[in-house]
Amino acid sequence: MQSVSDRRLFLAGVAGGLALLSGCGKAAKSGTQVVLGDQVHLLETKLSAAGQLKDLPYGISWGNFPGAAPLLEALNAGAVDTAPAGDLPIILAAAAGCRLKIAAVNKGSPKSMAIIVPRGSPMHSVEDLVGKTVIVSSARGSISHFLLLEALREKGLPPSSVKIGYMLPNDAAAAFATGQIAAWAIFGTYQARAEADGARILRDGTGIGPGYSAITVSERALADPHKRAAIADILSRARAANTWCIENPDAYARLYARQTGMDPAIARVVAAREKPGLSPPDAEFVTALQSASDRFYETYKVLPHRVDVASLVVPDLLRA
Repeated sequence: MQSVSDRRLFLAGVAGGLALLSGCGKAAKSGTQVVLGDQVHLLETKLSAAGQLKDLPYGISWGNFPGAAPLLEALNAGAVDTAPAGDLPIILAAAAGCRLKIAAVNKGSPKSMAIIVPRGSPMHSVEDLVGKTVIVSSARGSISHFLLLEALREKGLPPSSVKIGYMLPNDAAAAFATGQIAAWAIFGTYQARAEADGARILRDGTGIGPGYSAITVSERALADPHKRAAIADILSRARAANTWCIENPDAYARLYARQTGMDPAIARVVAAREKPGLSPPDAEFVTALQSASDRFYETYKVLPHRVDVASLVVPDLLRA
């Protein structure tokens, strides 16, 4: 199990992620080309399901990644123009020097992240984790890492009471399925797959904030007026796609299963747990994320310095 916690790797470990860039794009009418980052095809599936990828006046291609850390590395390297990610990985990336802005946010379901154990595990509570190794996906500073630290703090346990390892979700999923991982802090589709195979939840994200996902944009892309306009249009289409998913959950789950190869029953779980919506980053978002970011910096010493969340937001790229 290789650790990806060393933040020096954040700005140096881009090469592996770039190989995951997809060459399938759409022809541009305007000459503008935008590379859209994605995680496990989630954004692409929504836009496609809702018919929002038709008749684009600009060209797009996709860069699909298994987690936030390599995706944000690609954003920093200029390999993608946008990157959807969880709130705290974005803060960690900004602290590491990634030149990004937060353009749109969504308040997700707290049940879409959890600390899980395999079927038949003797552990039934967070207290049972003491002295055990807990694998966090995907990196130090991830939403899963925050969930674990806050779950321990809730029980009066210091972070040192467990051994923490870090693995990308794909690698961790394989290790968890073969019994090599005793406990796993994970999220989304990987969590749903593990639960379908009998994994039990020790603690989900209920009551542990901030629980946002966001679409970030590189400062380089924002400085290009043509790309900025195209990305603003994509965000508007993404909001419309989220509305379609809410109104057509079964159709969305079927398309998601078909596009990702996921079992339809698991796709329905993922779709039901999502609370897809998209809005400009507002004061409530900034306050919630600043509070969690400060805890990462002051209490858990994860961040190298304090991050000013308000300075990262672009409130007018997605119109309210």
